[in-house]
Amino acid sequence: MKNKYLLSAVLGIVTLMTARAQNPVQVKYANSITVADLTKHLTYLASDEMKGRDTGSPEGKIAANYLADFYKGLGLAAPNDGSYFQNVPLVSVDFSEVSLQIGKKKLVENTDFVFTGDGNLTKAVKTELVFLGAVNDENLSKVNVNGKLVGLWAVGQRSNDLVTKVMDAGAAGIVIVTMEGQANFDRIANRYKSLDGRGRIGFDQEVKQRPIFMVSSDKMAELFGTPVEELKEAAKSNPASIAAQKASFQIVKTKTPVDAVNVMGFLEGTDKKEEVLVISSHYDHVGVSSIGDAFNGADDDGSGTVSVMEIAEAFAIAARDGVKPRRSILFLNVTGEEKGLLGSEYYSENPIFPIANTVNNINIDMVGRIDYEYQKEENKGYVYVIGSEMLSTHLKKINEYNNITYTNLILDYRYDAEDDPNRFYYRSDHYNFAKFNIPVIFFFNGVHDDYHQVTDTVDKIEFPLMTKRAHLIFHTAWDLANREQRTPVDGSNTRTDR
Repeated sequence: MKNKYLLSAVLGIVTLMTARAQNPVQVKYANSITVADLTKHLTYLASDEMKGRDTGSPEGKIAANYLADFYKGLGLAAPNDGSYFQNVPLVSVDFSEVSLQIGKKKLVENTDFVFTGDGNLTKAVKTELVFLGAVNDENLSKVNVNGKLVGLWAVGQRSNDLVTKVMDAGAAGIVIVTMEGQANFDRIANRYKSLDGRGRIGFDQEVKQRPIFMVSSDKMAELFGTPVEELKEAAKSNPASIAAQKASFQIVKTKTPVDAVNVMGFLEGTDKKEEVLVISSHYDHVGVSSIGDAFNGADDDGSGTVSVMEIAEAFAIAARDGVKPRRSILFLNVTGEEKGLLGSEYYSENPIFPIANTVNNINIDMVGRIDYEYQKEENKGYVYVIGSEMLSTHLKKINEYNNITYTNLILDYRYDAEDDPNRFYYRSDHYNFAKFNIPVIFFFNGVHDDYHQVTDTVDKIEFPLMTKRAHLIFHTAWDLANREQRTPVDGSNTRTDR
């Protein structure tokens, strides 16, 4: 373990002497967050009977009602005109027919290729498959892509930008290699196959005729009848040397509305009640496997969801005792995270409370496990902290101060960077608040072998550690809700186009 990542360990030596005395009132209410309560809620939400809480599924709606009933029982307000729900207008898009034929060979979807684009073509398009290779002006001047199915060699490049450039040049569709080797492709194809028949969930958008097929490098070589190494060389500067092949493809698309909701409980503040702190998690997961096994999602993100519930209860108990926060708090459980951060995107663009009055977002996504990095460490009392100084340098200090004072966890910042190859800063719901210059802090335990597997079950949750992480989040939330000034937006990642 490299100490440069463990800033709290250094702070523990340097600033422990300056940490304030514990506030016994805070400690009292933090202690209402218990192993027993977290276990009770998570055992229900991540049970086999909940069938993976897929977005828009009957079980997803049961989970939403469970959360709403819990908030109602706490006495929290229903902030959406008397409702605990915010409807999120999603649709399920099903590509009921996707065919691709090169020469006389009919390719098999999710075996030979995966379809990653969009389109709705009632008749098959007959054309040629031409090889462009690398996308640059020189290659585009050598290959006529207009009306053609275009083969791209996009290994190591940003494929979205390349696709846009080729489609803008008049291509009818694209066959793209985004990684080397059949084994890497097969992992993606198997993922698509496991989701086959469920439809892709997203916002209802106008159909874009962007037929995009992805294949392995081996398959691309087979389609052109040319060895992989020759394709690589041709991709650089001589794409016209690869002979075109006859091709046809068709895509048939249907849409079905999805009954999806965000769930909210609201605690009004006192003298600063117009300012709102949002504490969030996503309560959905990915449903069941192709053979009917539940993706229980105990860690992802059952752990974050029950943490939000227990933090909400701690604040509600305090409020009943007459100890209300100065700022208002919105407890927000969003839908559609696994489909592309959809619920949080919809809330941030259609907020119940003005975005300008939203002071912070604390997001909790996977806080119940120990990841690869810490499995062999003697001290496993850690949590990854992401985004806490991207927009406000104050937010990181506030969290560290509360950690030193109350919980003494290892705060690990190894993933706290825009250029982190894992891109965790962009991969959970806090990012849709950060886009609006709202300072965010994302608590995360890292990935493990059960991530997005049917083995992400309750029996593997580290409940004492999860409880301690929830205590830290509660203390930081208490501080943010009660301090005199809201955290200023002064970080290096501040956006100026909002």
